[in-house]
Amino acid sequence: MELEVKGLTKHFPVYERGVILKRRLGDVHAVDNVSLEIRKNETLGLVGESGCGKTTIARCMLYLEPPSSGEIFFEGRNVTEIFKKADRTRVLELRRQMQYIFQNPYASLDPRMTVADIIMEPFEVHRHIPHDQWLDSMYELLRMVGLEDYHAERYPHEFSGGQRQRICIARALAVNPKFIAADEPVASLDVSVRAQILNLLQDLQQKLGITYLYISHDLSTVRHICHRVAVMYLGKIVELAETNELFENPLHPYTVALMSAIPVPDPKLKRHRIILPGEVPSPINPPSGCRFHTRCPRRIDICSKEEPPLIEVQPGHWLACYNPWPPKHVFA
Repeated sequence: MELEVKGLTKHFPVYERGVILKRRLGDVHAVDNVSLEIRKNETLGLVGESGCGKTTIARCMLYLEPPSSGEIFFEGRNVTEIFKKADRTRVLELRRQMQYIFQNPYASLDPRMTVADIIMEPFEVHRHIPHDQWLDSMYELLRMVGLEDYHAERYPHEFSGGQRQRICIARALAVNPKFIAADEPVASLDVSVRAQILNLLQDLQQKLGITYLYISHDLSTVRHICHRVAVMYLGKIVELAETNELFENPLHPYTVALMSAIPVPDPKLKRHRIILPGEVPSPINPPSGCRFHTRCPRRIDICSKEEPPLIEVQPGHWLACYNPWPPKHVFA
């Protein structure tokens, strides 16, 4: 197993500031007791509404955010313990193997640095490439992500959003990582080039054996690139299965509602759209029992009282629901 998460929890405190002191009002339950595994050379998709905790899970995996509790293992090594001990050699080694592609390319690039400086900065920090090979490696990375050599001397503000994201991808690849958390890497790209970037990620996976955590709202790209998909709602994983199994046989009412929103490229074919009532509850005060029961069309009495466990209902298909849709339920 490449990466394993056990009981991951991340709460953010909320304070009310006074004139002198600040008072703690509560906690944002961003991620609550999440466990999952990512296999070597696999792409695991993570989908769900905005604010459900997808990015927080990815940031905790790389210890960009220290988890409130839980354990994270990468190739058998305890990531949390390594970062807590702050051994620079081991931390840099782990950072080199685990990289992140940020969602917002406008904020993740230093506007005072040229593209060449941005891509070669990891070479300077990690010293894994001889100094006389820095320029050649930098130009190779630029070409790999679809940019030209002359782009190296430009600054981030001279690029479009899509081009900036390509620079971010090149920077992540600069240290030859084994695992990459890609936080909506094609969200800012034009539709015409999204397939090129997705195919590039797949080619890199086959050539270099990279493992991906792929976060996205675009279910069509998730189906194209992912081997398995986990569905999140309000800090919890509610369903996880192989990609084809999940798309052809969704069981959780929330997953079915997400699938019903996928556009159909045929004007004559109409799909029954499931509109969920109400709004997503506040993560500061999540509902008791199943967190989806306040909007679920199939809720029963137990849903509001007891939290459903994530269990394997079919080989490789995990579900947290007391009253799921029947297998092979047709919602189209």
